[in-house]
Amino acid sequence: MSAARQPSPPSPPAPAPAATAAGAVPAGAPAERKAARTPRARKEPAARPGKEVRPAPALGAEERARLLEGRHHDPHAVLGARTLRGGVAIRALRPHARSVTVVAKGLRTPLHDDGDGLFSGLLPLREVPDYRLLVTYDRDEIEVHDPYRFLPALGDLDLHLIGEGRHEELWTALGARPMEHQGVAGTRFTVWAPNAQGVRVAGDFSYWDPVGQPMRSLGASGVWELFLPGVGDGALYKFDIARPDGSHTLRADPMARRTEVPPATASVVTESRYEWQDAEWMAARGGRQPHQSPFSVYEVHLASWRPGLSYRQLAEQLPAYVRELGFTHVELMPVAEHPFGGSWGYQVTGFYAPTSRMGGPDDFRFLVDSLHRAGIGVIVDWVPAHFPRDDWALAEFDGRPLYEHSDPRRAAHPDWGTLEFDYGRREVRNFLVANAVYWCQEFHVDGLRVDAVASMLYLDYSRNDGEWAPNEHGGRENLDAVAFLQEMNATVYRRCPGVVTIAEESTAWDGVTRPTDGGGLGFGLKWNMGWMHDTLRYVGKEPVHRKYHHHDMTFGMVYAYSENYVLPISHDEVVHGKRALVSKAPGDWWQQRATHRAYLGFMWAHPGKQLLFMGQEFAQGAEWSEAHGPDWWLLDPSYSAAGDHRGVRTLVGDLNREYRAAPALWERDSVPDGFAWVEADAAEDNVFAFLRYAADGSPLLAVSNFSPVVRHGYRLGVPDGPRAWREVLNTDHERYGGSGIRHGRPLRPEPEPAHGRPASLRLTLPPLATLWFRP
Repeated sequence: MSAARQPSPPSPPAPAPAATAAGAVPAGAPAERKAARTPRARKEPAARPGKEVRPAPALGAEERARLLEGRHHDPHAVLGARTLRGGVAIRALRPHARSVTVVAKGLRTPLHDDGDGLFSGLLPLREVPDYRLLVTYDRDEIEVHDPYRFLPALGDLDLHLIGEGRHEELWTALGARPMEHQGVAGTRFTVWAPNAQGVRVAGDFSYWDPVGQPMRSLGASGVWELFLPGVGDGALYKFDIARPDGSHTLRADPMARRTEVPPATASVVTESRYEWQDAEWMAARGGRQPHQSPFSVYEVHLASWRPGLSYRQLAEQLPAYVRELGFTHVELMPVAEHPFGGSWGYQVTGFYAPTSRMGGPDDFRFLVDSLHRAGIGVIVDWVPAHFPRDDWALAEFDGRPLYEHSDPRRAAHPDWGTLEFDYGRREVRNFLVANAVYWCQEFHVDGLRVDAVASMLYLDYSRNDGEWAPNEHGGRENLDAVAFLQEMNATVYRRCPGVVTIAEESTAWDGVTRPTDGGGLGFGLKWNMGWMHDTLRYVGKEPVHRKYHHHDMTFGMVYAYSENYVLPISHDEVVHGKRALVSKAPGDWWQQRATHRAYLGFMWAHPGKQLLFMGQEFAQGAEWSEAHGPDWWLLDPSYSAAGDHRGVRTLVGDLNREYRAAPALWERDSVPDGFAWVEADAAEDNVFAFLRYAADGSPLLAVSNFSPVVRHGYRLGVPDGPRAWREVLNTDHERYGGSGIRHGRPLRPEPEPAHGRPASLRLTLPPLATLWFRP
C-alpha cells in the first residue's frame, strides 16, 4: 500500500542518502500517488457554519524547535488529536503541504497553518473522531491516516525482554514490520538508540525528508517507535538520528531483514510469503547426532560459485551438483549483507538480511529449501566478531559507542580495521544471540560456522603490551566474549534441535566443544587448524624430505579427541599466495594430482569431519578469486587435460559414497576406541596405516603411501577375525587418473604377526596413493 506517499514537494527536501539520488523521484511514485487520491464525487460537510476553527494552543518555542529539528522524545504528545477544554485539538506536521484538512464522518475541517509545516485546529467536538487527513500540495492531494493517532505498536513484554537482553526473537520486535494496527495496514518502525536526542524515519515514501516522521521514545528501553499507515513491503527507509551533540546521522536499520543491492545502502521493508516444502527434513533434523553421523562439507562462496546466478538459479544447479558429489552439507561463506564484495562477506553491516546481490530473503529461503529437499544440510558462516566502520551502519550508531565497546582498546580490531562488539552490554549480546537463532529459525539453516572465535576470546589478540587491559582477574581472557558464546550456543541448541555450531578457533583454548554446563564454550564442532597446517606442510615437501616431517601427519592424533573436530581445507588455504591444494604439492603434474588424491583419501579416513572448498574437488591449479570463481572450463571435454580434473572429481564422489557406507569412519569419530595406529613410524617409507572401528567393532584399514615409488610386499598387521579384506577405495585407480596398481581380489590375512597383531596382510602400495580396505 502507498497511501502515505507524498507527492513531489515544491521545494527540495533534505539531501537524499546514497541509496537514492538527490532530488530523484522513487520509481513508480506517480502511479502510486494517483492510486492514493481520494474520489471527489462525495464531499463531507464542513465544520459548523459561523464557527471558524481556531488554532490549537501554540507550542512553546523550545518544544517547537525540538520537534522540527528531530530532537523531540515524544512527538505523539504534541502531534495527533487530544481532548482539551473547549474541544478536540488536532496538530499535524506535513512539510511542504499547502493545507491540511481533517476529514471524518460528518466533518470536513481545514486546519490553521502554523508555519514550518505545522497545522493545527481546536475543533468544537466532545471526543476524538475517527479521522483522516486530507493533505494538499501544489500539484496533488492525498488522504492519509494520521500516524500520531495510534497507540504504540510494541508491547510491554517486548520492551521488558529487550531491557533484560533476553528477547530471543528480537527481529519480531525491532526493525520494520508490516502489520495491521488498530485496524489499519502499515509498517511499525522500531530502533534501539538510547543515546539519541531524537529519531525520525526517512524513506522513499517521504522523498527522504524525515521531518514529518519523528518517532517516540518508549521509556528507559532506548527503543524508538512509529507506526506509519500505508507504508508496506518494498519501501526503502533509514533512520535519521539526532546525536547527543545535536548533529544528525542517517543510518540503515541494524535489524533490517532486507537491504538495497550494494553499493546502495537503504534498508527495505519486507514481509515473507514463502511456504516451506522441507517439513520432512526439519522433522528428522532434531534426531540427527552429527558426531555419530556422516558429515562431509562442501564450502561455497555463493556469489562466485557460478557468477551471475541468482539464489533461485543457484537452487537449480547447486543441490544437484553437491548431491552428485555425495557431500552431506554445504557451508556457505557469509550470506549476511556486506557492502564490500572483496571482504567475501566477512565484514557485515546487515546481520539480519541475506545479501540482496542474488535476490530477496524469500529467494534465499528457496535455495535452502531446495538443498534440504535434495537431502543436503546447510551451514552458514556467521561473523559476530566484528563489524565495519561505515558511517551509515553500526559504528557509533546513535552518536556514541553503542554496538562497539566504549574503551578504544577493546573496540578497535587491529587486524582488519573494524570494530569489535561490546559483548558485556546485554542489548548487544541480545542482538547477536537472537541473530544466531534468526538464521536457524527463519531460514531453516542447519549449522553456524562462527568466524574468528580466537579474536573474540583474547583481550590481547594481535595487540602489543600497553595496547590492551587485563580482565578483572588480571588475565587475558575476554570474559564477556566467553559468556556471550556460551549463551549463544546454549540458546541455539535449546531452540533449534538438530542445529550444530562450529568454531573457527585457532588456539588451544580448553573446552571449545565441551557443553556449557561443564564450563565449556558449548560448540558442537571445532575446525582443526593445527591438523590442517601440519599436514599441508608435509605434502608441500619433496618426498625425499618428508621423512624429516613425518610427525606432521601423526601429531594430530595426540590431541584428536580433546575436541570434536572438523578437518578444514577452506577458502583461506587457497588464496593470497598460498596456492591451490593441488599446486601445493611438488613434482610434475602427475605427481601433484596423485598427491592431491592421496591427501584427500588420508583426510576422509582420518578422525574428524571433512570440509573442502569449491574448486579443490576437481584439482583446480589456480588460486580462488571471488571475481570469477572456480575454473569450470577445466572440466570442458574440449580441454585436453579435462580428464585429469574429471578424474579427481570422480574420486571425491567415491570418497563420499564409501565414507557414508562405512560406519567405521563416522560412528565413533569422537572417541579414542574408534581409532588405532597400525604403522605410525615408517618415516623412511612415507607410509601411514591405521584402523577405524564402527560401533559394532567392524574395522576399516586405511593405508597411505606418500612416496612416488611402488612398495611391493608391504606387510601390515590386522586384527584377528576377518577372513578376507577387500579394497574398497584406491586413489591410484585409472578412472581417477592414477597408474592403476590395485588389489583386484580380496586379500586373506597371513598368520604372521606384525605391528602387535596376530595376523597381517601383504600389500602392494601404489605411488602417492591412499587405499581403504574393509572385511
